[in-house]
Amino acid sequence: MKLWQKKQSAHEKIDHFTVGRDREYDLVLAAYDCTASIAHAKMLSKIGLLTEKESQTLTSELEALKTLAEASNFVIEDDFEDMHSKIEFVLTEKLGDLGKKIHTARSRNDQVLVAIHLYLKKEISEIKSLLLEFFNLLMELAENHQNDLMPGYTHFQVAMPSSFGLWFSAYAESLIDDLTLLNAAQKIVDQNPMGSAAGYGSSFPIDREETTQLMAFSGLKYNVMAAQMSRGKAEKITATGIASVSATLSKLAMDICLYMSQEFNFITFPDNLTTGSSIMPHKKNPDVFELIRGKCNLLQGLPNQLALLSSNLPGGYHREMQLAKGPIIDAIQEIKSCLDIFTFSLKEIQIRKDILKDSKYDYVFSVDTLNEWVKEGMPFRDAYRKMGSDIADGNYAPNRDLDHTHVGSLGNLSLDKIKAKMKKALE
Repeated sequence: MKLWQKKQSAHEKIDHFTVGRDREYDLVLAAYDCTASIAHAKMLSKIGLLTEKESQTLTSELEALKTLAEASNFVIEDDFEDMHSKIEFVLTEKLGDLGKKIHTARSRNDQVLVAIHLYLKKEISEIKSLLLEFFNLLMELAENHQNDLMPGYTHFQVAMPSSFGLWFSAYAESLIDDLTLLNAAQKIVDQNPMGSAAGYGSSFPIDREETTQLMAFSGLKYNVMAAQMSRGKAEKITATGIASVSATLSKLAMDICLYMSQEFNFITFPDNLTTGSSIMPHKKNPDVFELIRGKCNLLQGLPNQLALLSSNLPGGYHREMQLAKGPIIDAIQEIKSCLDIFTFSLKEIQIRKDILKDSKYDYVFSVDTLNEWVKEGMPFRDAYRKMGSDIADGNYAPNRDLDHTHVGSLGNLSLDKIKAKMKKALE
């Protein structure tokens, strides 16, 4: 069944190509389509296109279908093009002509559009919750290890003293930037597009303010063409927020893979969080973090993929927009999975103590030593040259007794400042 079908059905090859995996992805969106249809039925009753009893009957059936969809028991057989076709078929089968009335004053275009907006709005909230949980873990680890020193690197060369507190809290603060982008995406998708129909509105006296309130949107897209043009754009903006989170997770995962290696040996994890080799019994592989790195690197390409999909399209709906549905649904599940497993695994990280006592890290103390000379009155450039000469001549001796608490305290920035920054971003 196709909502647009008149007499002759499309050829089987055309049907297979145009539908693609839409039925599979519509199973994710079906509950949201029911939510929107419930609001639509109530609004139609308010403006007199349905009686109150008709609206209540439709709403009751839609609530039952929504419950099925939320429990993953809703099925879209191959006979149906999409969730809209199946839902309308069920309503018509159970309610006769009343079921056919649900499509009054709307189009499949604004049906799928509002379902996607409702879905993205909810999923962004869930991503933000997982992000906050991960942030709190990083801050806890930063607090516990702020005085455990480690070498800092530039160009893969030993640079200056750092700390695990600095390392953990750096990624925590980076997540705040990611949250800011997710907030922007959520603000954009939290606009009701329903009532735009095929992009040019409806001649029926629909009440779009009513459906906005019923679906708990904070606002609506007033211009019906602007509403239709948000298809693809909403997905792309959400993907940008996901890509930002992915960049942070990927970089941290890379650090972990590096620091777990025998050459660095800064950290380790329990055996039950690592994997082995089929021929090398000594191996302890960071597969979880390698997969996070790979998955998140792929997710960083999604905004560009969606930008290419929608590039140079004129106003109005175009079938390419269907192709934005799958990638964003997959991406949302992927980033949630990565945040969940990262939080689960990082709780078990084991930090090696006294790393900087190793002689290969002697030079990390050179800058602090020359800074002491500057404090005593030596011009910085002279102190720099003297230190360079001492190192070149073999006269350099590291001073491990210098005060390095500035590293642990994040250069005079307390961890509380970062927590306050996150709290503000959540407001």
